[in-house]
Amino acid sequence: MAAHKRLHDGFEQDADQPEKKRMERSVSFSTVIREAMVMKQVQSVFLVLEPLLRRVVQEEIQAGLVRSPRYIERSSPETPSPSAQPPAWRLEFLRPPMLPIFTGSTIVDVKGEPLQVILVDADTGSPCGALPQFMRVELVPLFGDFAADGRDEWTAGEFARNIVKERDGKRPLLTGDVGLGMRDGRAVVNDLQFTDNSSWVRCRKFRIGARVAPGGYDGGRVAEAMTDAFNVRDHRGELYRKHYPPALGDEVWRLEKIGKVGAFHRKLREHGVETVQEFLRMLTVKPDVLRAIMGDGMTDRMWEATTNHAKTCHAGDKVYAYAGQHGAVVYVNSIHQLVRLEFAGVECAAQQLSRDQKAYVQQLYVEAFEQRANLLEADPPTAMPIHASTSTSTSTNSLPMLQNASPVAPLSANPIWYQGTPGMDFQIVDQNDSFNFQMDFQNNFG
Repeated sequence: MAAHKRLHDGFEQDADQPEKKRMERSVSFSTVIREAMVMKQVQSVFLVLEPLLRRVVQEEIQAGLVRSPRYIERSSPETPSPSAQPPAWRLEFLRPPMLPIFTGSTIVDVKGEPLQVILVDADTGSPCGALPQFMRVELVPLFGDFAADGRDEWTAGEFARNIVKERDGKRPLLTGDVGLGMRDGRAVVNDLQFTDNSSWVRCRKFRIGARVAPGGYDGGRVAEAMTDAFNVRDHRGELYRKHYPPALGDEVWRLEKIGKVGAFHRKLREHGVETVQEFLRMLTVKPDVLRAIMGDGMTDRMWEATTNHAKTCHAGDKVYAYAGQHGAVVYVNSIHQLVRLEFAGVECAAQQLSRDQKAYVQQLYVEAFEQRANLLEADPPTAMPIHASTSTSTSTNSLPMLQNASPVAPLSANPIWYQGTPGMDFQIVDQNDSFNFQMDFQNNFG
């Protein structure tokens, strides 16, 4: 029988015990290796999460400071004391920026002109004249939720703490004319772009702020200016942006509520409506057919948004002629609005047409639409003299000269309608006038 070895605690150990210890030491070593690998993976995760957690904590602290003005006043050395005088002047943006804004695109105002920063009286809002000394103005990006409670007053410290810093490894968030000189109370921003989108900040929006640059003015405090909050989209989204106003040659998906390669876009292309011009031509002559093409998927509200957007397109000054029998010629503009009507070379007033002539003009007008690919470009109509002898004729077949046919001066805001037989309205417009009517021969001609 194998000998036993007595341990110091009174237990006995078999002779083969060393082999068992070696097995236990082997298992323990593999466990240590496994735990070390797990620990390394956890550390790698922490390295990835650390910048994100730091940014979230920083944003939350900034938001808490903005929501706690009393704490800011106690803790910030930049906050003026209660006895400090309010600013006598403040900066303002003359007009807001045009939206949407894309990265890398030059920012302009709502009129398509460069942004302008002006200096106004803080109490009256009146622009100031020449400044007694040169002022240096700085443009900065701000968090979109700054002063989200509608405040129009803030401290210089609050403004500075809401300036957005670019992400690590990125270019400065706002580039271009970020430093401006102002002497006459006005500074023009000819070049300004965002280099990054706004999706990575908590509120998903930016503002553009303007302030006097540190050391840029020796006078008293000048209140800062800032725009409304807006999204900054990646420049790749510009490929899908709508145009305001659209151009005649734009693809039809540039209109509101029509998505590129979407259902409405496909339906219109199937019926040959591929451009804004074709859309407007059909809207002028056959609005019911166009509405039917869009289908029930386009609600009345969507239809109104699309057509209103299309009507902001400028028709241009081109005129096209279509000749029929009996010496009749109709002249239409680029979106098939009727701009002129002739019988035997004489420009006619629509209210003098007989019933048969009206029916014929209707037929000729629709034929011109169907044959629009073959229309001939004509000279714009010229002002015609007034002939009293023809204008006083009582014959139903006499066709006096149209008195309001001048192509130079646009028509007034209220279009001139020519009244014919009961239930019929017939309009001849100036080719330079905006889209302000639609002709429905099916309903207006009896």
